[in-house]
Order: sequence, then structure tokens, then C-alpha cells
Amino acid sequence: MKQQYFAKDGLLSKAIDGFSPRPQQGEMANAVAQAIDDRASLLVEAGTGTGKTFAYLVPAMDSGKKIVISTGSKALQDQLFTKDLPRMQKTLKYNQSIALLKGRANYLCIERLNSFSHYSSGQDRATLAELVKIKSWAQGEESGDISDLGPVAERADVFPLITSTNDNCLGRDCPSYKECYLVKARNRAMEADLVVVNHHLFFADMVVKETGFGELIPEAEAFIFDEAHQLPDIAASYFGQHFSSRQIVDLCNDIELSYKTDLRDMAQLQKASQKLERRIRQCRLAFEGLRDRGEWRPLAKQKRFSEMMQDLREDMDFVYQVLKLALSRSELADACFERLAKMRGLFDKVMDVDTTGFSYWYETTRQHFTLNITPLNIAERFNSEVEDRNAAWVFTSATLAVDGNFQHFQTQMGLKDASSMLLDSPFDYQKQALLCVPRYLPETKQHNAEQLMLDQLAPVIEANGGRCFFLCTSHRMIQKVAAELRQRTELLVLVQGEAGKQELLNEFVEDGNAVLVATSTFWEGVDVPGKALSCVIIDKLPFAAPDDPLLKAKSEDCRLRGGDPFRQVYLPQAVISLKQGVGRLIRTQADHGVVIICDNRLVNREYGSLFISSLPAMPRTRELSKVLEFVKKDAEET
Repeated sequence: MKQQYFAKDGLLSKAIDGFSPRPQQGEMANAVAQAIDDRASLLVEAGTGTGKTFAYLVPAMDSGKKIVISTGSKALQDQLFTKDLPRMQKTLKYNQSIALLKGRANYLCIERLNSFSHYSSGQDRATLAELVKIKSWAQGEESGDISDLGPVAERADVFPLITSTNDNCLGRDCPSYKECYLVKARNRAMEADLVVVNHHLFFADMVVKETGFGELIPEAEAFIFDEAHQLPDIAASYFGQHFSSRQIVDLCNDIELSYKTDLRDMAQLQKASQKLERRIRQCRLAFEGLRDRGEWRPLAKQKRFSEMMQDLREDMDFVYQVLKLALSRSELADACFERLAKMRGLFDKVMDVDTTGFSYWYETTRQHFTLNITPLNIAERFNSEVEDRNAAWVFTSATLAVDGNFQHFQTQMGLKDASSMLLDSPFDYQKQALLCVPRYLPETKQHNAEQLMLDQLAPVIEANGGRCFFLCTSHRMIQKVAAELRQRTELLVLVQGEAGKQELLNEFVEDGNAVLVATSTFWEGVDVPGKALSCVIIDKLPFAAPDDPLLKAKSEDCRLRGGDPFRQVYLPQAVISLKQGVGRLIRTQADHGVVIICDNRLVNREYGSLFISSLPAMPRTRELSKVLEFVKKDAEET
């Protein structure tokens, strides 16, 4: 690795305002360069502030090899492609081609937009107005990336009208195939020397290749995964199968469209699809009163659910038979016929709940439900992918290790021969932060626990002038804490779910003295540097619910293998989640703040030391009076 890139007067210092050399960044860059040269596997936990993005970008681009970089989210993907990569292209004089590739749902489908624009009866006025705006935006648009639509792109209910799915895409039979934004994006990716994708797309590509229908992502000499701690869960999701009510509703909408355009003489087709749509909505109602996520096996065997699902299967069969009569008369109807054939096969799989080695679980949203089959172990499958490709594999995150080692991640992903490095954050946590586990907190199940907890915490929040993330482990706790805070303080209290994520973050930063009460969405991937955030409160250790269906199945599988489910399944996941939550606090060398974890198990259970040792080494106290002193001193110094 060329050391001058990361030196005090090196290339990066000239390209990045305020750049300062960090030994950890140089170490990581050297290790990544070596892994790429050797086509080896490398695991790197790089503490916050290491500068890991440039630590993998520079050696990747300097190698001159074909590289695929996968990120944990579309937001990080966009940041990498629109900000970090152009900066490095200029700095390193990188002349090779780069491309951005997202999943199908991120690109405008010209054919569907045209179809719904021409036959838009039944749509509400707001949706019609959005369709007009989208059509105007599409004129001369090059990428077709719907994230460029701005506020319109936040309205999920318009998405199915303007994007395609694997099920409803007409492929090469589509009249707009030559203009297709998705096809163009995939072609650019196949030809590029460096491609930026996301984890969901990477695993979708693995699944597509296994079916024999080509590939989405090109072969490469190195694969680099940022936010790699997310990989096990995303991989399990993609290696599983899913039957959802949304799929059926979308199918019925497309059947309705084919009836209105090509099959006006088939009134029976419209009636059959409408009956199927009513049935699937009735099925959703059957989940009312149940948890929004749970085990499907026992429900599927209940008489009420089995009879209801049998009726659904009969309605699907009837639509299938009617569509069969229309074959070759409408391209859209033909595609619907093929989709329904696949859905019936998938439906049969999710109803056959006695297959071992899988978790069968359901999930509900306000309008829909999904029945899922998820493999309990993806290690063998991913390991074969690593071994089949003669490439380097780099996995990095700020939270990849548990208790200073990578065994948990390696076991989950099946990585046998990987080197690893653990890089501490360059931030001075001894001076910049304070960790408090308060004494005399109520038990979480105690009556009025949130009121008693805020009796102690409210003075700290007030003294800090807000500037606080209150991270909860459940939506129920969010509502209780938010209601209690709004009664006790004049500070602006923002609550997850009352606005979009980005909107809440913008408002939090603009106000400068707000309290944001949130759960999982804000535990990671959120960056609020500076004075707007100087206090992070966590209500309790983020153990997954013991009745979470997927973890319950993994626990049982672990037990059958002779393992300890708590130690090998629940504990490592909770440690990584806590590290992510704590990581929201210190984002720059100028940041100061306090972390308060309201869970006595950190100090009175023997596994508490595992959590503590996995966090940055910062001063610790059990006295909230010490926190108030820290807050006041910090206020005086700033």
C-alpha cells in the first residue's frame, strides 16, 4: 500500500478538508490491499472514526482490479457513489469505469407507468397527481432511480404503480425493454470496473444465479462488504422463501388492468380476481389480536387458519383456471398466469410446515401479512460461494466482534480461513465520553416503571438541553417514554413513527435541543455529529424477544447441536446491537457526551462484563450526580 496516501501531507490530506492521519486507517488499508493481492478473506472491526470507507476504497481503486463494494443500506450506497467515490476518483486519478446498481424496486418501470397513466380509473386524486409529476420527471431522465423523485418517493402506495417486481416484469417481451432503466443499470454494472451494490442485491444475485437465470452482479476479483454485521440476517432472508398478501393484491391489480385493456369480454376474470383480493384481505383480518410477528407452524395447524387457507387456495385455483382460458391474448395476462403458478407452488411450501431445518414464521403490517420459511443455517451455502469464486473477500463494520473476537460472525457466515484485525477508535473516549448505569432504577416490568425511570433521567435531559437520543427496545416503550417526556419538559420531543426517518433527523438537528425517542431504526446507520447530540439513553439491553420466531428456531437448532442458545444466539446479537446504539454518541474528535444504560444486568449479571468489554473504553459511573457534573462541565467548556 502506498503510504503517502494516508500521510500527514499525503494525497488524502489534500483532498479532504480537516484530514488528520490515523494509524488505524493506514493499518486497515494495508490489510485490505494485501487481501486483494492474495485473493484472501479478511475481517476488520474498525471503531468509529477510523475512516474505514477510505481505508477500503483507496486500496481497492489502487489495485486496478475489478471490485464489487456492497453496503448495508441504500443511503450508504448513494453516499459512497455520489460523494466518496468521485472524491477518490479525482484524488487517485482513477480512470476506470464505476457504476451504481440497486434492486429492481428502485427503478421506474416505463411500461407500468404508461399503463397506469392510460387506465387510471379508481385511483385517488393524490395518486393521479403524483403519476403526472412522475411522468414529467421521467422525460429526459437518465438513471430512472426513484430516490431522485424527492418527496414523492416517500409515498409507498404509489410504488407498485411505477415499479416492477420479479413477478410482474415482462422481461424481453416488454414493449419498453430497450428503454428500461433497470436493464441499462445492469448493463453498466456488468461493464464497469468498480460496482457499488447493497447486501440485499448481492444475495438476490446469489439466488438468481442458482435458478439458472443469469446474474445481476458481475464477477469480480474482490468483494468488499461495509456494515458487514448485517449480512447473516439478510442472507437468511434471501435464502428463504416468502408468500405475502401484497403479492396477491398486486397480482389482482394487474389482472384488473389486463381485463380493462385486452380482455374486456372476460367479465368472469374480473370477478374471480376481485373475489381473490377480498379473500386475501379476510386472511389478513384473521391475524388481528396476534403479535405482529410469530411462529406460523402452530397457527397453520389450527382449524380456523387451515380452513381459511384452504379457501384461499381454492380462490387462487379458480383465477388460475380462468387465466388459462385467456392465454396468448394478452402479454400482461400471460405474465399473471405464470406468476400465479409460482405463487401456488410457494403457498404449498409455506403450508407444509413439518420440514426440518427451517423456521416457519409470519409477519404482519397494517394492511398485509407475509408467511416466511427461513433456513436456520446459511454458513455452508455462503462458504461455497466464497470458495467457488477466486476472489478477495473483505468484511468490515464498527461492530463485527464480540468480546474481542470474530468467532460468532465467522460461524454464522461459514468463513473458515479468514484473517482478522480489531482496530480501536482513534477517539479519546476517556476524555470525550462517560458511561452511566444508574442505581435504584425500577424493574422494567414494575408498574409505572417509565415514570420512575424518568423521575431520575428528566433532570439530566433538562440539564443537557435535550440533545438526546432515547433509544428503546420496543415500540410500546417508545409511546410510554414519549408521553411521559411531553408532560415533563418544554423541549421538543420527536417520536419515531410520527414522521419519516430523515424528516425526524433533520428536525432534530435543526432544533438543536430536541429529544428523539426511537427504536431499532435509529440504533444504527444514523450520524449526528456535533452539539445536536450529546446524550444517548438506552432503556435496557437489546436482547431479542424470547418468542421471536426466527431466534426461537435458531435456539432450538443450537440446543439440538449441543450448544448453549443463550451464549451462542441471544448474547452475541445483543452485544452487537448495544455497540451500534452506543456508537451513535461520539462521531467526531470534537464530540463530547454521556451514555446512560438503564439496565442493572450490566453490573449484577456475570455476562454484563461481556457487554462492557465490547464497548469503547470510557469512564464509568453509577451516580447520576456525576453525569450532571459531566454535562455542566461540558456546557461550560463549550
